[in-house]
Amino acid sequence: MALAVIDYGGGNLGSLVAALERRGADFDVTADPERIAWADGAVFPGDGAFAATMDALRRGRLDDAIRTLIGRERPFLGICVGMQVLFDRSTEFGGAEGLGILHGVVSRFEDAPRIPHMGWNRLEPVAEHPFADGLGPDAYAYFMHSYRVPVGAATIAAATHGERFSAIVARRNVMGTQFHPEKSRETGARLLDNFLGMLTTMETIP
Repeated sequence: MALAVIDYGGGNLGSLVAALERRGADFDVTADPERIAWADGAVFPGDGAFAATMDALRRGRLDDAIRTLIGRERPFLGICVGMQVLFDRSTEFGGAEGLGILHGVVSRFEDAPRIPHMGWNRLEPVAEHPFADGLGPDAYAYFMHSYRVPVGAATIAAATHGERFSAIVARRNVMGTQFHPEKSRETGARLLDNFLGMLTTMETIP
């Protein structure tokens, strides 16, 4: 079964699909919860508000599909808001509950020079994980967001925009990027290649 690209009615599907095609990936764009739950892996390209994204997941029963796939220890990648919803909750627009797969609270930048944070920032390595293999100390990625996850136990790489925040998170088969790998040139290509490689090597990840 192919990689599932989750189509929940939002997200930046076009640029992600083009990036996966350039990587030669075998994937299927789908909103079918069964196909997502039993796929070889899944990518969730979130976009927009946290609460609206969670509402769309619940309406389509995609939240349970994501939990099933992760419980099967298949690789999962959340992008932008798709990363944020992996956490316990967000304070955006009065607050909303997330998937609670990773622990932490998503909140608005407090000390940023401008909001939204938009543009290229350097990634600061924090911990090792196969998802980030091959990223050097001068890797840059493209960000566009107003809310962030503080640096915590799941942080693999941080970035600084007035304050440090999680740029890449990972815990075993669960991965997320606050930035858009499909728009991040060499850095994004490396991360997508690493993720696609995990579809056949998942059992080797500690």
